[in-house]
Amino acid sequence: MAQEAQGTARRILLVDDEPSLQKMLQHVLEREGFQVMIAVDGEDALDKFASFEPHLIILDIMLPKLDGTEVCRRIRSRSEVPILMLTAKDDEVDRVVGLELGADDYVTKPFAPRELVARVRAIMRRSSVPAGQRPDELSYDGLKVNLPSRRVLVRDEEADLTYTEFELLSTLASSPGRVFSRSALLRQVWGDEFRDERTVDVHIRHLREKIERDPRNPEFIHTARGVGYVFR
Repeated sequence: MAQEAQGTARRILLVDDEPSLQKMLQHVLEREGFQVMIAVDGEDALDKFASFEPHLIILDIMLPKLDGTEVCRRIRSRSEVPILMLTAKDDEVDRVVGLELGADDYVTKPFAPRELVARVRAIMRRSSVPAGQRPDELSYDGLKVNLPSRRVLVRDEEADLTYTEFELLSTLASSPGRVFSRSALLRQVWGDEFRDERTVDVHIRHLREKIERDPRNPEFIHTARGVGYVFR
């Protein structure tokens, strides 16, 4: 199934040092119509990121030379390209650190190919929302969200949001006063049901740090205790 016309396929940089996993994932993703470039360690990932200009990065945590969290930190410091991290089954610390550094999502090894493809598709969808589907700009006291350009101004200063943070903000701000459960945000922003609801909490905390004067006493994104979040 072709993702786009030949020559314009969405590009994925796959960063992993396991040859068998590289081969399997490359086959699965190319079968879905994506163009895949493989990097085998952290330094190789940074080099190929600059030359390949991917639309998405699939990034393993455990890598030679530079680990995945450091690669994520360096890439996020200069780009908002979506990052999907691969983590060990029991390593919750790595998952949280990756999300804090700006990763958009994670998949826990071992995983089914269909799960990874679902995550990739969901990220691709929310990183390229067609123009005209929503109002051009949401404006509140001190906060402006421009949807076509994906720019956010907080008290006239631009906030540097990741794709996922922007989608969370635009989802909540488009329906002020509506309480969104964590599961509803997972469905609407991430587009599938594979992840832990705590993923939402991590991204909301990071978003608040970027748009709120005092993240502990938010003006915009409030917690609906026992349910989820609401924009007021």
